[in-house]
Amino acid sequence: MAQSETKADFLVDGRWLAKHRDDPDVIIVDTRSAKDYWAGHLSGARHFDPFPFHYYDSDERGTAEFKAQLEWVFSALGITTRKTVLFYEENAGMRAARCAWALEFMGHPAAAILDGGLGALSGERLVTEAHPVAPERFDGTPRDEPAASRPYLVERLGRPEVQLFDVRSDAEYYSERVRAKRGGAIPGAYHLDWTEALDGAGRFKPASELRSMYERLGLEAGAEIIAYCQGGYRAAHAYFALRLAGYSNVRNYWGSWGEWGNRDDVPIEHPRRPKR
Repeated sequence: MAQSETKADFLVDGRWLAKHRDDPDVIIVDTRSAKDYWAGHLSGARHFDPFPFHYYDSDERGTAEFKAQLEWVFSALGITTRKTVLFYEENAGMRAARCAWALEFMGHPAAAILDGGLGALSGERLVTEAHPVAPERFDGTPRDEPAASRPYLVERLGRPEVQLFDVRSDAEYYSERVRAKRGGAIPGAYHLDWTEALDGAGRFKPASELRSMYERLGLEAGAEIIAYCQGGYRAAHAYFALRLAGYSNVRNYWGSWGEWGNRDDVPIEHPRRPKR
């Protein structure tokens, strides 16, 4: 993917799609629900809804099982590292981001997101037929850099060079909506709802606007930033938004609050919503 054709090496637009639509080295994956996929999808698109594939246990054994799960999924989709893989949904949302992040985590060098998703394509004809996919053994070697596990995060709590980024909703962050055994937040986390990274058309905001937004929040360019949410989907979106904004040392804590909030052996804090 040429840099001139995209805002970042992981973000492409409708023009890129039109140019590479029939490229045999490009695999297109629809990440919406099965219902939405069968109602109409891009011609040639394969289907994978990541939502049923939650995995919250990020200790050593759990991480190994998660990697094995992803290897099986990508093999079933016929994905190898020799192909560019483009993920899309209705907009530039958490489903496509989760899949692109997972593919990077598994060592694929060319995972991409359709910026704005289907909503950014004008005059696009959707189809309802699909062709069988020939499985291929996924040949990527997992990389640790895109991910953070619970043990990794615990070891780094309180370090000044590490910043935590909670991208859940305000209601979750302030314990008004509790989706685990315990409410609260990981101590010291900065907070901003992940949707603030999108513009009104469902695209990623420009890099300069994202950078200003994150700097105002307090995120530092030289820090290691670990994003989390409930299950690592919204945090995957933040992972790409931060990279688009120029932050180079970013990780997705994929166990997120679904793991952290259900344990009694990790610290939490209870932020209070500011009074207006």
